Amino acid sequence: MRHLGVTPTADGRAPAGLPFRPDAVLLDMDGTLVDSDAAVERAWTTWAVEHGVDGDAVLAIAHGSPPEPTVRRMLPALDAEAVAVAAARQMSLQYDDLTDVVAAPGAEALLAALRELDLPWAVVTSADVRLARARLGAAGLPDPPLLVSVEDVRVGKPDPEGFLIAAARLGAAPARCLVVEDAEPGVTAGRAAGMTVAGLRGIEADVAVADLGELADLLLHVGRR
Repeated sequence: MRHLGVTPTADGRAPAGLPFRPDAVLLDMDGTLVDSDAAVERAWTTWAVEHGVDGDAVLAIAHGSPPEPTVRRMLPALDAEAVAVAAARQMSLQYDDLTDVVAAPGAEALLAALRELDLPWAVVTSADVRLARARLGAAGLPDPPLLVSVEDVRVGKPDPEGFLIAAARLGAAPARCLVVEDAEPGVTAGRAAGMTVAGLRGIEADVAVADLGELADLLLHVGRR
């Protein structure tokens, strides 16, 4: 197990600080807590071939959002029923492919830090419950204390509804929540909810972190003050 303390980042930088000790941490799943990029891309690529649309164009917009918005943008002539069918097909492709789904770098360290600090946390994902639990299990990660899925919201990311639901269920004020995201729709959703957002993979956010291990160190630093 990694040492739970403040350490330099992989490139020797001192970690940037968190502006406060959050009352709850709200984690995206795909690309944040779980590395499922290859499986996601395979599913969307297959879907694109089946529906006669450009795969690269699909992949450019699909990450971080539920399937329906991508389906509508790529196939604008479809009515609501046809959109639902096409989105369901995309989800079925994802259910069937858990190959090379693994925990994101630093995931175990982050979960250990959350336990040490007794911080409430949730996963807020554009996946449904079936897919979320399958991917977390394939990655060897525990079920979260709270899972807010696409089935819990009327509108997915970039709408803030999912994060606001999570905050309410955890009993935390939105302004005291830390969102962790790797994609623009999620960052937009977190900010629209009035929350501070930590960004992975170079995405522009309120706090930039290289990986979840660095975030664990930052949380431990503010949590032990």
